[in-house]
Amino acid sequence: MEGPDDMKRADPMTKITRRAAATGAVASLLLAAACGNGIGSNGAAVIDSRVAASMSFLDQNYPATRDLRDRATGMLVMPVITEAGFGFGGSYGRGALLVNGATVDYYSAAQASTGLQIGAQQYSHVLYFMTDEALADFRSSPGWAAGADAKITAINEGESFSADTTTALDPVVAVVFGQAGLFGGASIKGTKYTRIIP
Repeated sequence: MEGPDDMKRADPMTKITRRAAATGAVASLLLAAACGNGIGSNGAAVIDSRVAASMSFLDQNYPATRDLRDRATGMLVMPVITEAGFGFGGSYGRGALLVNGATVDYYSAAQASTGLQIGAQQYSHVLYFMTDEALADFRSSPGWAAGADAKITAINEGESFSADTTTALDPVVAVVFGQAGLFGGASIKGTKYTRIIP
């Protein structure tokens, strides 16, 4: 039978193995919690509420976007994108695809970046699909990337555009707004959109 002194002299590899197993178990739990399939959650309701608030904000503060909304065959509304960086950076957010004013799917938006960048910011954006083909390409893609899978006209808040010019824009128009934080500007170039179950 092992005494206290024998336990103190236990193989150090056993301690490491136990620690690794415990760490792995905790990591697995966190990963499972982060990647839930949405069953029984209120994730969709939260996204829908934020989408409605974002569209109301656009209508009140950028009335020219109403023309884009009326002409578009679909809109991907990303109410909150959080971007952070310290040398390497990235951004993430969730939103909804609206067709004829109704939510048809939910999407995540993720972007990785490198270079000299320190800080964090949040912003919102809407992708307006101006043609049926552009919308169909987006919906059929397993991972649609802004700037790679379609020509995009990006309009940041503060830049003016008139309703008369919207017919001459690219098949996908991105409007970036609500920016707050330490970065100088928000860009959706390279952002990858993936369908999710919230």
